[in-house]
Amino acid sequence: MKPSIKFIGVIILASMCIKCTAPESRTAENSVKNSLKKKAMKLNAGIITTKLTETKDFYCNKLGFGVSFENDFYLLLHTPGHTAEISFLLPDHPSQQPVFKPAFQGQGVYLTIEVEDVDSLYQTLQQRGLTPLFPLRDEPWGDRHFALADPNGVGIDFVKYAPPQQ
Repeated sequence: MKPSIKFIGVIILASMCIKCTAPESRTAENSVKNSLKKKAMKLNAGIITTKLTETKDFYCNKLGFGVSFENDFYLLLHTPGHTAEISFLLPDHPSQQPVFKPAFQGQGVYLTIEVEDVDSLYQTLQQRGLTPLFPLRDEPWGDRHFALADPNGVGIDFVKYAPPQQ
């Protein structure tokens, strides 16, 4: 009895799947993952903006960030406690490659800053004259948060994570 074309197709497909998940394929994939894990990586997001002065004032004087590095076209700030950094760069600067020249257009980027006491921070930032984009609220998935926009239009979500509500 001859096998059907459909049956042969299933066998071919199964053998292709076995080949894709063969130990040598997984070994190569794991090798790439392992080599990346061995390399230290540190991430810092950057925003290209003409508003370096306003940005520095907002992050340092309102949010308590510190200056890690600064020159006439670049500003690198760190969070209180030095756990993360964010950078700001003047647009169209002659020292930069084309990919780093266009200015941010004020939409489509947000930051999340996790804090221990979001209620206290909410009150403090309002006392400093900042207006939240939405009031402090609890979400069904567990976040308690509010948001502000920085001088560049970047949304900043200040959040205290909690287990989801029942």
